Amino acid sequence: MFQLDNTLVSEALLEEQFCCDLNACKGACCVAGEAGAPLEPNEVSLLEDLYPKIAPFLNDKGRSAIEHHGTSVVASDGSLETPLVDGAECAYTTFDNRGVAHCGIEQAHNAGAIDWQKPMSCHLYPVRVQHYSAFTAVNYHRWQICEAACDFGAKNKVPVYRFVKDALVRKFGQKWFEALEKTARSFKDQTKP
Repeated sequence: MFQLDNTLVSEALLEEQFCCDLNACKGACCVAGEAGAPLEPNEVSLLEDLYPKIAPFLNDKGRSAIEHHGTSVVASDGSLETPLVDGAECAYTTFDNRGVAHCGIEQAHNAGAIDWQKPMSCHLYPVRVQHYSAFTAVNYHRWQICEAACDFGAKNKVPVYRFVKDALVRKFGQKWFEALEKTARSFKDQTKP
C-alpha cells in the first residue's frame, strides 16, 4: 500500500491487469452476487430524483422490483445498495438481444436523459473504496467472474488503474490521478528486472 493525500492505495492497482470483456462475461457483475451495487449516501437521493427519467430505460422486472423495494435499499449491515430482482440481477440491469447485461442508468445517461453516469461503485469496478475516519482505502477486488477481464487486460497490457481512469478522476480528481500515474511510473522503474 502507498499513501496519496488521504488515501491508502493498494499496489495491486498498478500490478494487476484488467479490461472488461463483455463478449466473454456478458456483464455478469450486474447479475452475480448476493447484494445490489453499493451506493454512496448522496446517490440515494440522486436515484430518487432521477428515477422517473431512468425508468423508461429499464425492463418490466426491474421497474417492478423498484416499485416494491424502492430506488435503493438498506442492507442488513446498514450499507446502502441498489435493489435486486428476485434476489438475482440489479433492478437497474437490462439485457440486450444477446443476453448481455447493461446498466439502465448508464443507458439513460448515454441517451442524454440524465447527467449522472451510474453509481460510483459500478464505475470504479474492479476498484473498491472503503472510507475510514482517517483515510480512504482504495483496493483492487478480485472476483472469479472477471477472469476474462484479467486475461483481456493482460493481453492488452492495461493495468487496473488505467482501466478505471475516468472513474478514479471522477472520485478523487485529476490531480490525485496524476499523482497516481507518477507513482505508477516510479513503481514500474523499481520493479524492472
